[in-house]
Amino acid sequence: MNTSVVNFQQDPVDAALEVGLKDLWFPVCPSGFVKDSPVSLRRLGYKIALWRDHDGKVHALEDHCPHRGAPLSIGVNLGDRIACAYHGVEVRCDGTVTRVPGSPGCKLEGSRPARMFHVEERAGAIFLFNATAPHVDSPPPLRLPEQLTSPEWSAFLCYTEWGCDYRYVLDNVLDPMHGAYLHKQSHSMAEGEISADFQIRDTDIGFFFEKKGQRNVNFDWTEWMDTGIHTMRLEIPYPKTGGPGGNFTIIGSYTPISKQAAGVFHWRCRKVSGWQRDTWRFLYKNRLEERHWHVLEQDRVAVENMEPDANRREHLYQHDMGLVRLRRHLKGLATQQLDQAAPKA
Repeated sequence: MNTSVVNFQQDPVDAALEVGLKDLWFPVCPSGFVKDSPVSLRRLGYKIALWRDHDGKVHALEDHCPHRGAPLSIGVNLGDRIACAYHGVEVRCDGTVTRVPGSPGCKLEGSRPARMFHVEERAGAIFLFNATAPHVDSPPPLRLPEQLTSPEWSAFLCYTEWGCDYRYVLDNVLDPMHGAYLHKQSHSMAEGEISADFQIRDTDIGFFFEKKGQRNVNFDWTEWMDTGIHTMRLEIPYPKTGGPGGNFTIIGSYTPISKQAAGVFHWRCRKVSGWQRDTWRFLYKNRLEERHWHVLEQDRVAVENMEPDANRREHLYQHDMGLVRLRRHLKGLATQQLDQAAPKA
């Protein structure tokens, strides 16, 4: 009998991508997930404790007490720091141990052994900077698309979690052609050709992947954007019964939870103000939101039921140029990350 053991070693580039690239901003949860009592979330290869101080500001530390590794998330909120429930060790939001009540003056006090995360609360979500180093005093600014920052736009955050690698979600959004098939019964994607030629058009911050000769008919294009956070944008043409504001814009960003789970963030946006803003928001909550969840559910079922290795047994064609471009780009970023982390000879 052959008792040999085959050791599988994951490709380091794939391993880096699986948990999310470093030195980028990622959305980690809707704002409502984080209250006064600390909560624990797995994101980006870490277990993270998040809480609000007395002024409502969100803080984040790795959910690991530097004393013995107990979860800080079950500790006591002391404002800008957490007291570990296990032995009372107090860890400030910058990763510094400020007090060890069981052994005052010990070498742990004043040290900075805990990994901290910079966070910002914007557009109804908590964003976290996934730094390479455990302590970064000044992260780069969080630059979101104008649809999430301009007062000329109104947006609703739609958050869900899918049971798949987050990269499958990226592939799905960078595939406009699936709209004509998977969503063909949708109120907003029943029109247009069921075959198309595609092109890639570069921008200063990414690229468009778009159908040639078809615009404002169906799900006709996707824009990939890198502004220190990776986001995607697309538009769905709307009939007049969908209310004012023109095309329906979706801003998406996707965060790894685990190898088989992804945080899926979609902001549903329209450029409206005044009475049109009120009309759009009323229509969305009372008529459109349910339809949009139905479309998103079609995506979820398709993607979750793909095998984990489905992207290793593909036969791609012209419609897939966009996802090939993005995969190569992300692998290039991961390679750069690994090269920078490698010890210098």
